[in-house]
Amino acid sequence: MGRMILLTGGSACGKSTYAEKLAVEAAAGGPLFYVAAMQPFGEESLKRIERHREMRCEKGFETVERYTDTAGLELPVHGGTALLECLCNLTANEMFSGENMDENSGDGSVGEADAERAVAAVVAGVKNLAAQTSTLVVVTNDVGSDGGGYDELTMRYVDALGRINSEMAALADEVYELVCGIPLPIKR
Repeated sequence: MGRMILLTGGSACGKSTYAEKLAVEAAAGGPLFYVAAMQPFGEESLKRIERHREMRCEKGFETVERYTDTAGLELPVHGGTALLECLCNLTANEMFSGENMDENSGDGSVGEADAERAVAAVVAGVKNLAAQTSTLVVVTNDVGSDGGGYDELTMRYVDALGRINSEMAALADEVYELVCGIPLPIKR
């Protein structure tokens, strides 16, 4: 496993911009992949995804769309640099996509087994990407720290993502929290 950097923080705090900067610097002109986990829903999200893809292309990124099963993803070239954005989308995709939902819940809801499966799938996927890269930059979000009173389904997601974030922080060589665009080192 190469070097792994985990970036966390709140919404619109500069994580993506900093992640791209780190990945471009680490690649130093070598293979550079952007593993995008955001599923497009509707015309607005399609436009946003296309705009971001064009911006990344100018920086040398080759975009790889992957919404689930990153454990089965084979990058076109091994030994390069990859940026995975983001664990929040990937976790939601793994938990809530129809093919991954617990058939035992019967009512189409997301059960504990779905959350467990999502945690295992996301962790395995990040390990898979890390094994294929010299540097892997992973973006996640700090969700649930506001102490808000969420419903049971949202809490199941928040708990799953929290467990994933903890495992990723333990695996990562470096962890930064972005606050107002400023990277604060948590682990080096």
